[in-house]
Amino acid sequence: MSTSYTFETKLLHNKHKFDPVTGAVSVPIQHASTFHQKDIDEFGKYDYSRSLNPTREALEEVVAELEEGTHGFAFSSGMAAISTAFLLLSQGDHVVISEDVYGGTYRMVTTVLNRFGIDHTFVDMTNLEEVAAAVLPNTKVFYVETPSNPLLKVTDIEAISLLAKKYNALTFVDNTFLTPALQKPLTLGADVVLHSATKFLSGHSDVIAGVAVVKDAELAKQIGYLQNSFGAVLGVQDCWLLLRGIKTLHVRMKHSSEGARMIAEHLQNHPLIKKVHYPGFEDHPQYAIQRKQALNPGAVFSFELYSEEAMRTFVENVKLPVFAVSLGAVESILSYPAKMSHAAMDPLARSERGITDSLLRLSVGLENPLDLINDFDTALKKTAELHYI
Repeated sequence: MSTSYTFETKLLHNKHKFDPVTGAVSVPIQHASTFHQKDIDEFGKYDYSRSLNPTREALEEVVAELEEGTHGFAFSSGMAAISTAFLLLSQGDHVVISEDVYGGTYRMVTTVLNRFGIDHTFVDMTNLEEVAAAVLPNTKVFYVETPSNPLLKVTDIEAISLLAKKYNALTFVDNTFLTPALQKPLTLGADVVLHSATKFLSGHSDVIAGVAVVKDAELAKQIGYLQNSFGAVLGVQDCWLLLRGIKTLHVRMKHSSEGARMIAEHLQNHPLIKKVHYPGFEDHPQYAIQRKQALNPGAVFSFELYSEEAMRTFVENVKLPVFAVSLGAVESILSYPAKMSHAAMDPLARSERGITDSLLRLSVGLENPLDLINDFDTALKKTAELHYI
């Protein structure tokens, strides 16, 4: 396919636009677990679906092209993708990692990797001096989540990637919040891009999936080996659902991002809201970096009320968003990081990172944002009445 197409056109017009055998305008779902071999000495392209499956291969090629990489890998969850990428490390290695990273990643690093002799240092990735000071002779990976979850801190991907190369280390970037529709870390120097494809890539709260993308052939060979060895591959039905969800990625991200801006601006001026964490505000500490490396701030932000009691009353009275774990869906999702995404962190660790007990995270969906604003205003009014604010 031509590479001159815009991103939104590539979502639909790519190598897998239609099935070359039947002309079907949908990637076939190949359920076979094993494939007949015609020669005892030389096997065909497919032999066993854990190693390679035509449906999963189609998905992996599509996501690789969208991220401007050369090789994609589809996993059974976002954490399966992240965990497999971490298997590039060996005993005695060290990771420098964003301090307010997703709770599942925090759990993996602090309770699993440490058992295998892989050490870590959490740092404020927005502070390059702090990052550089954390580097050790055995540092092999710089792990970046930007914007971070749930405080929406923005890391300069290009600067971190250059620093990593100085120390012959790899840069991993979790691009779940923005997707390649808004941000492409590989073009900024990152080595591995990771996604919880459960979120915006799929977009419909009906798939658990993970994705990794690289552009270096040797690195691709290593991750491919790990994917086959560890075996946490994505099933073909979910591959097909993910391919379908990706087709609407551009329009979903556009609408949801515009809605997030409207709601964040409204809440910023509300007397019951203590703080809104949103990288689209000009007074956000990394506003300039966000504008430099991404098309817009995305569809997720977080906000704090003045107390946990007020937060609880607000959640009890808001009607439209689903109150749930996850994000990036067609429906807006309101989450409570302290007991959902970051429950794996102990209270002290959350407090040190600014993840308070009055903090909520909102992933804006496809509703009319004015309806969401009205819903929030009604809940906030009830909160004010009950707490005499």
